[in-house]
Amino acid sequence: MYTLFVGIDVSKDTFSATGFDAKGEVRFTLSVPMDQSGFAALLKAIRARARDLTTVMAAMESTGCYHINLFSFLCNRKITTVVLNPLLIFNFAKLSLRKTKTDKKDSLTIARFLLVHKDSIEQFTLSQPIKDLRELARERESLTHLIAATKNEIKRLVQTTFPELEGMANVFTTTMLLFLKEYPSACLIKTAGISAVAGALERSGRDRRVSVSAEDIIAAAKRPVASFSAARELILPEKISTLLHLMEQVDHISDMLTEMCQSMVIEEMQIITSIDGIGDTAGAAFLAEIGAIDNFPSAKALIVFAGLDPTVYQSGKFEGTSRISKRGNRHLRRIIYLMALGVIRVNKIFREYFLMRRKNGLPYRKAVLATAHKLVRVIFAMLSHKSCFRAKENSL
Repeated sequence: MYTLFVGIDVSKDTFSATGFDAKGEVRFTLSVPMDQSGFAALLKAIRARARDLTTVMAAMESTGCYHINLFSFLCNRKITTVVLNPLLIFNFAKLSLRKTKTDKKDSLTIARFLLVHKDSIEQFTLSQPIKDLRELARERESLTHLIAATKNEIKRLVQTTFPELEGMANVFTTTMLLFLKEYPSACLIKTAGISAVAGALERSGRDRRVSVSAEDIIAAAKRPVASFSAARELILPEKISTLLHLMEQVDHISDMLTEMCQSMVIEEMQIITSIDGIGDTAGAAFLAEIGAIDNFPSAKALIVFAGLDPTVYQSGKFEGTSRISKRGNRHLRRIIYLMALGVIRVNKIFREYFLMRRKNGLPYRKAVLATAHKLVRVIFAMLSHKSCFRAKENSL
């Protein structure tokens, strides 16, 4: 049973805290620097009101990276600590008639929210291994965004240094990337000679099959529309090096994710990857974001948590829906959408469902979202009953 509820408002250099007892009375307020002395002052204030730290519940809003050290500090002292979506606090604060805005007021609002919703919030506390798993999954997601951006930059550069190459081969295979790193422009290829170009292709290809010959590349380089740029010839190899490094990082993190899941949630991984179209990486990221299926009373609650629920407009007798709310976990929402695309591509059951929704008049994106809803409902049932995917039970 919790006897003290601490709301914490975090900024880059400082944080404020307000403590409520179980009766809703303010026991302390403080504003301190975001450093060891501030952490110690908060712990002293808490211990003065609660000798047993396991009876304390603390909460703070998600603030990018600023809350992480304080969050870890409290968790390491066995204080139940949760990170809240700022939107929850914003909506809760709107219920108050007073519109004053101060850091102390914010921490008081968070503490009051914690007191009111303590029973529903407690289930969303995560163990440190799950937090680590989630951090790895989000780092991988961040790296994939960087890879996409770097590929766009490389494509833009190739279109000016050797545009003909794109029509001959996929420039993003490892072979072609290594080749372009050595010969980043048509001008350099044209002056290199066939033996040098063939040697570069052989070195780049190693044991991989090269889809284009040195003769074809040189022939294309001799009729280029490319403009010479010494700067682009320098930039392109650097961008390629960056891309190759990012790809190595993603592979390494993906392996770590899979290994951690196989040791922590092996049964859940086996269940979720029993659906054709969902691989180890997507399954691991999904499990990292939800923590445990027991956190959700229904599939609908999981859909709302991901922000995949539709927004509803109501006026008089009119009621309509438009886009998804996007008010939930954006990382989970992205993973579910990608998993939906995967099962539509390779899983007969989900593909038939997607095509049926398209036939019924849904636009492509809405049909994908409808399939994502079905996928979440199926996964929720599978994880709840600890059963693998059975096509007959999930057919149309």
